[in-house]
Amino acid sequence: MRILGIDPGSETTGWGVIEGDGRRCGLVECGTVRASTNQKFPARLLRIANALEEIIQRHHPDACAIEDGFLATNVKVTLKLGQVRGVAMLVAERAALEIHEYSPRLVKQTVVGHGNAEKFQVQQMVKTLLSLASVPEPHDAADALAVAICHFHHACFAQRLLAAQTGAKPASPKLTRLPARPSARNSVRRRVSR
Repeated sequence: MRILGIDPGSETTGWGVIEGDGRRCGLVECGTVRASTNQKFPARLLRIANALEEIIQRHHPDACAIEDGFLATNVKVTLKLGQVRGVAMLVAERAALEIHEYSPRLVKQTVVGHGNAEKFQVQQMVKTLLSLASVPEPHDAADALAVAICHFHHACFAQRLLAAQTGAKPASPKLTRLPARPSARNSVRRRVSR
């Protein structure tokens, strides 16, 4: 299964693609989409949409995991974040991807083990879970990878639960339907869009 994780932001949107076999997952590529604060907000949204479309065309993910919104103290920030999430969801829906939303607390709980984890703890666990030599930079990309890892674990658990309930083998067609690709560890690439 190949998953695109997205950490929406009005200035910097993090993204990360991971691939897994149901037990382990590895990094395919990660990066950020940066929009200039000098641009009007609609132009920033267009930049984010175009970049995400290009990433989806390049990596052909099966699913898209997006971090759910949170209530910021500034209402304008919350509204802008919601608009970026909407653009990301629209792009994923156009590409016919399964879309899954995860709260920041659930992402931390899944990746680190508790929902109040600090940002550096999440980054260190992303590094460990993906067997990377260093923490992915910038932190927005690491956050997006954490969202993708969260979906990977929840999707694999759901498949095992379904298999146990139906008495079927745990191997799901969804997890094995892609043709073999080069090992994710051998093809690690990081990219930062500017």
